[in-house]
Amino acid sequence: MNAYTLLPFIVLIAAMFLMTRSAKKKQQQAAEMRNQMQPGSGVRTIGGMYATVKEVNEDTVLLDAGPGVELLFAKNAIGAVLTDDEYNRIVHGIEHDLKSDADVVPDDASSLTETETETDGTPAAAAASDDKIDDRIDLGKKDAAERGADAIRAAEDRADAAEARADDEPKKTDGDSDAK
Repeated sequence: MNAYTLLPFIVLIAAMFLMTRSAKKKQQQAAEMRNQMQPGSGVRTIGGMYATVKEVNEDTVLLDAGPGVELLFAKNAIGAVLTDDEYNRIVHGIEHDLKSDADVVPDDASSLTETETETDGTPAAAAASDDKIDDRIDLGKKDAAERGADAIRAAEDRADAAEARADDEPKKTDGDSDAK
């Protein structure tokens, strides 16, 4: 056999090996995640139900889905083990303040539009903008408007030229004919 005839089979086998290897790696990570479950951790099942782990056995997990509601699931049915912050955000709607140092955005827009005045009575924003160099970026709107005006003028010129040609041609009447 020729080496060129074996090449497609070798490539196919290598691709299958790589795919099964990545699938095995994902299965191992999922099994490791399920083995790290402890009573009290929040989980999401593969069906999308959120619950708290009450008891972990060898192949099963007892979940507390609410007051007086205990459900027995297979370990394989656990889709994700959630952090406490994520579980509280999803289930209870409690937001953990991760950005306590960040600026607070006001709920209304009025505080964003208020202007302070300088001692001479001009708005502070206007005085500050006079001191700065105008760094705004021209997005081409002005050019587009000029191009639009040019296009309108060109269309009007074509219409005027068409009218002029129509006026220059002799008008035909019902009885006249050009054929001789």
